[in-house]
Amino acid sequence: MRTGGQILVDVLREEGTDVVFGLPGGAVIPLFDVLYDSALRVILVRHEQGAGHMADGYARASGKVGVCIATSGPGATNLVTAIATANMDSVPMVAITGQVKTHLIGNDAFQEADTTGITRPVTKHNYLVKDVNELGRIVKEAFYIARTGRPGPVLIDLPVDVTTSKTDAPVPQKVELPGYNPVYEGHPGQIKRAAKMINAAKKPVIYAGGGIISSNCADLLGELAVKCNIPVTTTLMALGAFPETHELSLGMLGMHGTVYANYAITDCDLLIAIGARFDDRITGKIEAFAPRAQIIHVDIDPASISKSIPVHVPVVGDAKLILQKLLPLVQAAERKEWVGQVREWKAKYPLHYDRSAQTVKPQYVVEQISEISGGNAIICTEVGQNQMWSAQWFKYRRPRQFISSGGLGTMGFGFPAAIGAQVACPDATVFDIAGDGSIQMNIQELSTAVKQKLPVKIAILNNGYLGMVRQWQELFFNKRYSSTHLADANPDFVKLADAFGARGILVTTKAEVRPALEQAMAIKDVPTIIDFRIDQEENVFPMVPVGEAINRMLGGMA
Repeated sequence: MRTGGQILVDVLREEGTDVVFGLPGGAVIPLFDVLYDSALRVILVRHEQGAGHMADGYARASGKVGVCIATSGPGATNLVTAIATANMDSVPMVAITGQVKTHLIGNDAFQEADTTGITRPVTKHNYLVKDVNELGRIVKEAFYIARTGRPGPVLIDLPVDVTTSKTDAPVPQKVELPGYNPVYEGHPGQIKRAAKMINAAKKPVIYAGGGIISSNCADLLGELAVKCNIPVTTTLMALGAFPETHELSLGMLGMHGTVYANYAITDCDLLIAIGARFDDRITGKIEAFAPRAQIIHVDIDPASISKSIPVHVPVVGDAKLILQKLLPLVQAAERKEWVGQVREWKAKYPLHYDRSAQTVKPQYVVEQISEISGGNAIICTEVGQNQMWSAQWFKYRRPRQFISSGGLGTMGFGFPAAIGAQVACPDATVFDIAGDGSIQMNIQELSTAVKQKLPVKIAILNNGYLGMVRQWQELFFNKRYSSTHLADANPDFVKLADAFGARGILVTTKAEVRPALEQAMAIKDVPTIIDFRIDQEENVFPMVPVGEAINRMLGGMA
């Protein structure tokens, strides 16, 4: 006979879980009591949203399913933003929430919320467990659903009486879900059509999305690009899927993408989209997106095919399996004229900033982080200008190196995600590149990082504003900086770090940037905040205005 709590913890172990992120409360006290004696590492957070983002960052860095736990009512609702973030970015996560006793559900009991109803729109699937005999099966199914097909978060809402009830019911070892059958193989005829189009193309471009990383097929993407001499551009979620040091790399495309990536998309005759969903920040004005191109779209989610952009050859399935079948069918090619054109654009329109300035430029900070870490650091970001500078100026070389909230754009994501990434990769150098606005949204997790002795480095690009909103106000609202100025009320981040037991470093000149980073790199037992006081009105360029074609960019022209 085992309690529901014991069954849950046992199945977590069976599914390969080694760490959970959570915060106890009334409805999960019995579960935390079981965790007390378990082999699982339990990381106590200071806010449930932090627990969700840590599980998310852990999953992105490791490729495993992240697990977070919160109590009922406000604990569960505090998780919602983190669950929605994981859902938008297709991150495998299992969220476990406590619930009031089954006979009280629907009676407005203390700390009751309709958690399954609230989270249904932002989960891949969710469960309300009412019978302890079903719990083992449900947990097995949750992990299976989270990690298969298009990955995503699954929620298990667990009433406290189910946690304490006992059963000797066996836990099925095989998951059987007749209504859930993701397609993996890809249609052979469609793969042959795609190969034929690639072989005939004069100016092809590969547009790689986060599905490349989820499918663990960056090596196959590289083989295809090199064999066929096809330039590669990546989404924000796919940074690192193709090494940006490679001559065929175009970097990121879209609203803040490189000029040459956006020009190549506009001029190509074949667009090969793999594991990407054509979101609005990528396409810009839809009618002007890849106007001369035929489009191949490889994706495991059939709902993503032709959702935004009509495609000519859809291939539904797992990117890895499809690339394995596609590679023998495509012909090696030089494409000298097209590769030469791309090389010319890269030389003419490089990313740039004022390198002569002695003030602290955010681009320089990110470049120095890339250099001092040998290009090997895991970079987590908040959202806004700090996110885009991180995407543009660090040279990503491998998958799972860049962790950011892409689809939902969640401020406060980066620091707890960096904690999760550091837990997943204890020997890695992990940076959270943040803004002074976003870092304050989950800064309480400094206490978590200090307690766990995690040497996360927090590089605050401090311009005293909600920077990206201020940039839009400058460009499109006549510099009417409404409710975006923070400098006169920001905390002293160095003193704040000290108050939490972390380290703090202030940087106000360009000459101080490198020494500060070297000092932070040497700290191995606590987190470090580096407060970089950057130019207040520095902007992120290139920038495609909303609704404009992606080859119509502001800035970006040297």
